[in-house]
Amino acid sequence: MEMAFSFSSRACLMVVALLMGLCIGTPTAVAAGRIDDGLEVTWGNGRGSVSPDGQVLTLSLDRTSGSGFRSKDTYLFARIDLQIKLAPNNSAGTVTTCYFMSEGPWEIHDEVDLEFLGNVTGQPYTLHTNVYTNGTGGKEQQFHLWFDPTTDFHTYSIVWTQQHILVLVDGAPIREIKNHADHGVPYPASQRLRLYGSLWDAEDWATQGGRVKTDWSQAPFVAQYRNFTAADASPAVAGGWGYGQEMDATAQQAVKWARDNYMVYDYCADSERFPQGVPRECSMP
Repeated sequence: MEMAFSFSSRACLMVVALLMGLCIGTPTAVAAGRIDDGLEVTWGNGRGSVSPDGQVLTLSLDRTSGSGFRSKDTYLFARIDLQIKLAPNNSAGTVTTCYFMSEGPWEIHDEVDLEFLGNVTGQPYTLHTNVYTNGTGGKEQQFHLWFDPTTDFHTYSIVWTQQHILVLVDGAPIREIKNHADHGVPYPASQRLRLYGSLWDAEDWATQGGRVKTDWSQAPFVAQYRNFTAADASPAVAGGWGYGQEMDATAQQAVKWARDNYMVYDYCADSERFPQGVPRECSMP
């Protein structure tokens, strides 16, 4: 798949993102000013750092170690927005992340994943998304990014409400996970989650199923994060954002556009993985 895309596709997405911004609005930021007001580097032995002006958090990866950060606060329903510029050139084997995760026992943990899987030079990054509830995941969808995410910052967002989880790229939703708990489908709604980010080596699986290994001559690999905001999306305030129980037609158009043009894996279409039938939520509206 080509990394570039046509003017008509680009224009379509820009219009969708604009309309999404108009109908949803921009949440009030909880974290503002310096990025380390809201995020703290927690591992990497110096490989993670914040710029002197406090605007950019940088993670790096070399053959010895990667690095990572976490949010200072935890959340029970929230919207987070974070701008990321991914590692350039041959990033095969690397994974850059931004994800919610609970802090309890692993076997019952909740998690909402955005993982950016590096690739060989000239090939698109893959955005890997997944959700875990009570320790069980397996709800993967993957998309090729339709732009070069290494030349500039782009905004990636997770909107987690009582009704659904939305994944947005530059303001346009590309995936929705609905709350079907009333129909027996687990949904993360009881544990507080913290935001994490990391840059690490996963050459055994990340790029083309592990067939392409990390080229350490490219190290250190570097990813940058900036403009972190977090906003309350609890039931008492979520309605004010326009995040109702169902997405409107504009949001649905954005999701369809991403699925039709850039989705490269959907667990709901994997009959080899689920020979006895796909999970029940795949057939729910």
